[in-house]
Amino acid sequence: MESFAYPHFSSTVHVALFVHVTNAAKLKARIVRASTLEGTEGQVEREAVNFAFVDARLVTSVLHIQTAITQALLAAAQNTLRTKTVHSEVIWALNPSNNITEALRRYGVSDDTTALLVIRIDPLNPSGVKSRMSAAVEGTQVPMSQLASLTDWVSVKKYNKLNVDPVIREAQNNPAREHHLIDNIVVSLVAMKSVAA
Repeated sequence: MESFAYPHFSSTVHVALFVHVTNAAKLKARIVRASTLEGTEGQVEREAVNFAFVDARLVTSVLHIQTAITQALLAAAQNTLRTKTVHSEVIWALNPSNNITEALRRYGVSDDTTALLVIRIDPLNPSGVKSRMSAAVEGTQVPMSQLASLTDWVSVKKYNKLNVDPVIREAQNNPAREHHLIDNIVVSLVAMKSVAA
């Protein structure tokens, strides 16, 4: 798990990368159920899954996810969240369109997710966050440096409508260059999303 300080937002962000996730369908059902439970039981369950669960296959770099986190923190600070929580705002920021349902379906946890970025935005003790992440996700936590090896570049191009981009097509025979260009484009799209929305 890595922790990033955002002192200008008075926030700390904890990010962990899990691979070989085996409980994605159960986790998705648990998140949905937590949103409908009432009373103390609902509060406890919502807190247990109070994370942004992001499909790691659609994240192109650490900068990509950090940019989405920054956009979510900025929206929370300005009281302009387009979603219900700062965690769901991270997922919304990653999606190139403004459709919240589409963002959750594409970038959130799905039944077949096997690699997850788990993000918690708050001032909690990192050791407490790590144990709560591990309690929610059944998988193997790996260093963030492995993120690049998990990216599904075909899906990233499709969702961001980059298949016909001349610069990307020109670089298609050089995967390293193509991936670098795609990363630059999607990071810029996330950074500009609040302006364009």
